[in-house]
Amino acid sequence: MIKNDLFLRILQGEKTERPAVWMMRQAGRYLPEFRALRAKYDFFTRCRTPELVAEITTQPVDIVGVDAAILFSDILVVPQAMGIHIEMKEQVGPYLPHPIRTKADIERVQIPEVSEALGYVMEGIRLTKERLAGEVPLIGFAGAPWTIFCYAVEGKGSKNFDTAKSFAFSYPEWTAEFLQKITDTTIAYLREKVKAGVDALQLFDSWGGVLSAEDYQKYSWPYTRQIVEALSQEVPVIVFAKGCWYALEEMSQSKAAALGVDWTCSPEMARKLTGGKKVLQGNLDPAWLLAPISQIKEKTQQMIRAFGKEHYIANLGHGILPHVPVEHARAFVETVKNFKES
Repeated sequence: MIKNDLFLRILQGEKTERPAVWMMRQAGRYLPEFRALRAKYDFFTRCRTPELVAEITTQPVDIVGVDAAILFSDILVVPQAMGIHIEMKEQVGPYLPHPIRTKADIERVQIPEVSEALGYVMEGIRLTKERLAGEVPLIGFAGAPWTIFCYAVEGKGSKNFDTAKSFAFSYPEWTAEFLQKITDTTIAYLREKVKAGVDALQLFDSWGGVLSAEDYQKYSWPYTRQIVEALSQEVPVIVFAKGCWYALEEMSQSKAAALGVDWTCSPEMARKLTGGKKVLQGNLDPAWLLAPISQIKEKTQQMIRAFGKEHYIANLGHGILPHVPVEHARAFVETVKNFKES
């Protein structure tokens, strides 16, 4: 039994006394406790060490008081398991020495036995569940196939992913083959996460917004929808597609339990596009957490009133920034927890 099950009750469609609250990237660089571990261990060592995963995942629950934990990991562990070499470089981010650029490259990509290739993630889930001791639910996650494709083809982070997009547009059949491999692996991966004990899942389509509305329907949403369809009978699935407000109406017709919204779409528009009853999650601009605490509280209350306190999970519109003061993150969380309709 989970003591604080507010987050799950909202995902199940219940009307609740207040919104739930958590923050994307909440287990991360804004916490001094996290930075202390980062000084000792490199990025993928942290991801692959179950004891560190459990410690890092539970830090924001203990320090900031969020209503849900999200497993510390990275979306790129999936392509790594598929045989794609990825490094994490300081000040650079993900770097692929040999990006996917040919049909032969795609054919070499494996669909792994995820229970073996990603067994360290599952052990991290088990240790995290022990450490949480039923306090709050645990969210597992994966990158949407298009976002994984972007990194794998571009070879690094990018503002526009022009190389990945030009590959997709030039070689649509190869692209479909690669996206399907990523999709099949992701479904298997998330099923193992559910078996290991996660209570909900979130799909991150961080780079869906580099596509036009038409191209999103071809290169991203069909693959994300496959994952939602495959997992939604097992646990609630949240879809967060940054910059893809134009797809909210269609996404709302899916079996996703909730849809994430970034700060470029107003709460009123998000409610309108999704028909008013879909659970929505978001959407405070993370930069607002750098404002004075009084303004954070005011902006958070304004956001909740705009979304409505029911069928709503308060969150940021993207990941928390690394230089946010801990007391500012705590102010955001506590404002949601203390919200009362006036």
